[in-house]
Formats: sequence, structure tokens, C-alpha cells
Amino acid sequence: MKRPYRRNKSQPGSRSAASHTFFSRLYNNASRKTSQFIETAKMTEHIFMIFVAIIIGVLGGLGAVGIRALIREISGFFYPGSGTLLENIVAAPWYLKLLIPAVGGLIVGPIIYRWAPEAKGTGVPEVMQSVLTRGGRIRPRVAFIKSIVSTITIGTGGSVGREGPIVQIGASLGSTIGQFFRIPSKRMKTLVGCGAAAGIAAAFNTPVAGALFAVEIILMDYAVASFSPIIISSVMATVVSHAFEGDFPAIQMVAEHALQSPYEIALYAALGVIAGVVSWIFIKGVFFFGAGWENRIKVSPYFKAGLGGLVVGAIALIFPQIMGVGYGSINLALNHESMTYMGVGAEMVNSVLGSHTFWLMVLLLCFVKIFATSMTLGSGGSGGIFAPSLFVGAMLGACFGHFAHLLLPDITASPGTYALIAMGGLVAGTTRAPITAIITIFEMTKENSIILPLMITCIISTIVSSKFSRESIYTLKLLLRNINVRGHAETNVMKSLFVKDVYSTDFTSVSETRKFSEIVNTIMSTGHPFVSVHDRNRGFFIGTVSINDVKDVLFHKEALMDICIAGDMSNRSMELVEPDDNCSTALKKMKKCRHDCLPVMDPRNDRKQIGVVWLNEILEAYDKEIEHIDLTSGLAEKIVMTNLEQDIRFLEGYVITEFKAPRSFVGRTIAQLQVRNKYGVDILSIKSHARRQETIEAIPRADTKIKPGDTLVVAGKTDRVNQVKNLN
Repeated sequence: MKRPYRRNKSQPGSRSAASHTFFSRLYNNASRKTSQFIETAKMTEHIFMIFVAIIIGVLGGLGAVGIRALIREISGFFYPGSGTLLENIVAAPWYLKLLIPAVGGLIVGPIIYRWAPEAKGTGVPEVMQSVLTRGGRIRPRVAFIKSIVSTITIGTGGSVGREGPIVQIGASLGSTIGQFFRIPSKRMKTLVGCGAAAGIAAAFNTPVAGALFAVEIILMDYAVASFSPIIISSVMATVVSHAFEGDFPAIQMVAEHALQSPYEIALYAALGVIAGVVSWIFIKGVFFFGAGWENRIKVSPYFKAGLGGLVVGAIALIFPQIMGVGYGSINLALNHESMTYMGVGAEMVNSVLGSHTFWLMVLLLCFVKIFATSMTLGSGGSGGIFAPSLFVGAMLGACFGHFAHLLLPDITASPGTYALIAMGGLVAGTTRAPITAIITIFEMTKENSIILPLMITCIISTIVSSKFSRESIYTLKLLLRNINVRGHAETNVMKSLFVKDVYSTDFTSVSETRKFSEIVNTIMSTGHPFVSVHDRNRGFFIGTVSINDVKDVLFHKEALMDICIAGDMSNRSMELVEPDDNCSTALKKMKKCRHDCLPVMDPRNDRKQIGVVWLNEILEAYDKEIEHIDLTSGLAEKIVMTNLEQDIRFLEGYVITEFKAPRSFVGRTIAQLQVRNKYGVDILSIKSHARRQETIEAIPRADTKIKPGDTLVVAGKTDRVNQVKNLN
């Protein structure tokens, strides 16, 4: 069946297309000229990454400050009053509590569905997916759309946190800057991590925790080459946040928190077990109710978030504490202050049990918050789960600490201390990032005495939660999208390789009017498994004629020789790929159509063929990538992944350094140069720049040819290395 003609959005013939082309050309020119300027400035890669990391940190910090300010303005508009936000919500009329979250959902739903579906949900899994499958490339519009929908969701009372959106916005800024400077995909991931770290650091005033969040959760890689720029971005974002809002504590605490007795360790271990179980309930609850909204609630995406907001508003009629980020309720739990005056739910509990209702109130809030967060996210709202994890942990710990202090008052700390420790336990159990959880709580409190119980609770919570479910609240969402983040780096190598890096522009095509005999001759002479069939007037791709298609009609060649043409024989359902598709996708399509070669189409015009991608080229690129991973596990990693600002002296009189290949080396192979015999040095790796991508060949082969602009990493005696460096 003939493929339907679809007008390309960038095709000339409309004012919007012309406008799009103009701005696209303007952007590309600015990007190219900026890249050329940086290259002529002869800035080392290390310095350049620091420079970009500072920019991302500043922008990420400004983004976090802006998000908080917008949330305050929207919350103040919908819930006006002279008290705290929680007090204003409690004092609001019942119909406003019910309807305002629904109004927020009705605004957010169409925006997400129409312009940026990836802005839905927490945002962190989407960032992880971009790192794993798209080389860190995120659409620039995501930062803008995410900032709008998340602030509206949270400001109108959605039961989510602001940290997830801030992470996605920072990561989007990092990716956008990387794309503008035309950073290679391997470095792009680092810039995405820089943006994520900046977001967390500015959100919690925790620079170290921000950096750890990026490497432990987003990148899942503690490579030194990636860590330095991420720390710089995290620190810069914290500085910006301080400049606008001061050195604020994310959580207000009155009492001091400390380990009262060595015997308390057993209680904190028990708290870790309970926190691990509740973490698993949190993970399953979010995805159970999320799947319910997706599969059972048959409502238009434009209205689904509004319906979810209505459910949250109904819950808030009884438990208003669950609305918004929830830091007001967290502060009450940490300081063991009564919540009995806040809401119908507290009044109901108080009427049944009398004045001693603190423990039951916080226990109910623990599970009601899980349900409310699941409703907000499952229906299509935008927000994070980091703050809800802190909320649930605070309520769980306050309940546990209440009974611990009631039974053993002489050897236990206040319930607020247990609430603080359980906050870390819930974050560790849901995200499976115990180091990030420990450092986050520590940086929030600056209390050295809580480190030991915090470590015990977080580690045990992580272990217990992982026994029930292998996946975290982030990776489970990716797993449901058939994206595997477990295992070694080799598992995801194919997803980090892209068609644009391996495809060939050399392909064979024939006109749709070409006769059968000519098609047979073309296929036989080229040895290719198929030829592309193109429209004779405009050259548009129509389909393919493979050797199998020829075999099917070969016995009737005498009758078909003059009447059968390529257009009649062409396979119009051939699988197609684009340059930005990853090689994993290409392999799946090859398997589906049983070909070892696929046509590559122009992303700006899906009817124009620009090349072909071969199975053997993908496999060769895969082998090289695996070899590179193995070789970079030790000293070679430090050499090939970063530019050397100064020489590395590894033995007395010996040095490792890098420099531009001398002109006399260009055009000659390693074997022809015989640098080891002539100069007594070894070439450890070669960096090349082709098609705006950096490629690195560690331990180059003898037939590797030096190209103009290549950078050599050389090892040997200092005087011999300097001799090679000074060659013309």
C-alpha cells in the first residue's frame, strides 16, 4: 500500500514553516560561530567543561529560585491569608479546597498533552531516560513547560514536591547548553548531571547532596571525569540560591537531635526495617494507582489531571496537610507539635481518642499522603516524589518515636529525632540512593551526632526495600518502558550509539520506472541486499526492492522483463530509521524486517533518504565501544576521557602528555611513523573530530592514519616526548 503523503512541517509553503526555518538557521549560525570561537581560543577540554558547568550552575540556581517564587505566588493567590500556607489552606472554605486542585489539573492537563508529554510526572525518570537512550539530549522546550505545569500543580494544592521538576528543568538547561555548544554525546551526559545537581543543591541548600544525587541516581556513574563539573555546578547553584534567599534551612527545627544512648541503635535498626517496608508500599502505591488511571479511567487526557485534582481536593477536606509540598506539616512532626487543630480528620481522631492523638494522626497522614501523591501523579499532574518521601518519612518516624519515647524515655531521643532519621530512610528506600539520602539529611541539619543512626536506618531501609522490589521508584518507571538500567555498561551500549555515528551516505537507488531486468542487474552488480526506489520527479523515497523480492519473480523473468517496473515491486512497508535513533532501535527494526541494512531518512523530511545503516557497521561500533569501556577502567580512562592540563609524571624521568599531531605526522599511519623506533615514545590514544563529534581511539592500531587536527596522547621519557612535541 502506498505511503500517505505527509507534508513536512519545515517544508516551504507556509509562513510558519518560513519562520521556523529562519529561527532554526539563526540558531545554527550562532551555535556554529560560538563553537568556532571556543575552538580558536584554544581552551582545553577541562577548562571548557568547568566554564560550561559554571553557566549551568548559575542558570540552574536561578531556575530553582524562580520555581519557588512562582509556587509562593500561585499558592498565595489561591489560598490567601496572613498565616503560613498550611494555616491558610486549613482556614479556606471547603469548596475551595475541593475545587482549586481540580482547576489546577484542568490547566495542566492540556498543556502537557499538547506541548510536552515528558513534562508529566516526577521528571527524574525522564532525565534518566534521556541519558540512557538519547545521549543526554532533552528538548529545550521541556524546561519552560515543566516550570509552568509543576508550579501550577503544586501551587494549587497537588500532593507532590518541587524537587523533581527543578531537577528536570536543570537537566534540560544543561542539555540545551550542551546542544548549543555542540558537545559530544559522552560529555552531554555530564552536563545533564550538572543541571540535575544544580537543581537539588538549590532546592535543599545542599551542594554535596546535589552532586551525589546526580552521579548516584541520574548518571549512575562515579567517574572522576564527570564528577568535577557536577560539583562546580552544584556549588554555583547554592551560591545563587543564597544570594536571593539567604542561607535558609529547608526544614525548621527547634530541638537538638542527637543519639541519646548506644542502646538506641537497635531502635534505629528497627526503624530502618519499617521504613524499608513503607518505602516499598510507596513505590507500589504510586505505580498501582498510576496504572489504574492509565488503564481504567477512560477520560480524555485534557481532563484526567483535573479529575485527579478533584480527588486530592476531596482528601484535603479531611486531611488538608497533604496538599502541596508539605514542609509545614513536616516541621510540626519534627518539633512534635500537635496537629489536632488542623482539619476535619484531626477533629475526628480527637473526638474518638481524646487529646492523645498525635501518633494516630501522623500514622494516618503517612498513608494518606502516599495515596494523594499517587492520585496527583497518576492522573497526569507534574511534580516530584522527593518531598513526599520526606513527608511520609517524617510522619512514620514521628509515630515510631512517640512510642519509643513513651516506653523508654530515659534512653531515647524525642519523636522529632526519629522523624528526622526516618525521612532519610524513606528517601533511601524509595530511590535506592542511601548515600544521597544520608548526605541530604546531614546537610539539612548540620548535626554530626545523627550520622550513625542516619547511616544505619538508611542502609537497612535500602536493603529491606530492595528485597521486596529490585527497582527504585525511578527505575521501575523506566523498566515499564522497556528500558533496562541494571547490569553493566555493556547492556546499554547500543542505546548510547546513534545511527548518525555509523550510517553511510553511499547507497544505491533506482527510479520507480526502472525495468525488472535493470533492477536485477543493479542488485547483482552492487551485492547489496536491496536497492531503494525513489520517485522519478521529486526523488522521494517510495520503498525498496530486495534480492528476495527478485527471487520470487525470477522464474517469470521473460514475461516480466519489459512490463514489471521498480514501482510495482517496491516494498512500501520497509522499516526506516533517522539519524537520531539509537542503534538498539535500528537492530530491533532489522530483526523485524529480516534485513541487515535499513534506509536512513532525513529528520526534516521523512520522505527523503539520506543514507543507509548496515548491521556490520553497528556491530563494529559496538565492539569498539566495549573495547573502549574495558581499556578505560584504569589509567587509560584518565588519559582518554580528559584533556591533560599538565604532564602526568608516572616514573622518574617519564611523562604522559597530549598535544596536536605535528604536520609531518598527518596522512601517515602509526606503522609508517615508527615513533617508538625513532623517538622511543608510545602513542597511547588519538582524539579525532569528525562531523562535530569527538572520537577516541585508545591503543591505536598500526594502520591508523593521523588526520589534520588529531590530538595525540603520548608516553615516554620527558626529553623524547618534548622532541616529538616540537616537530613541525
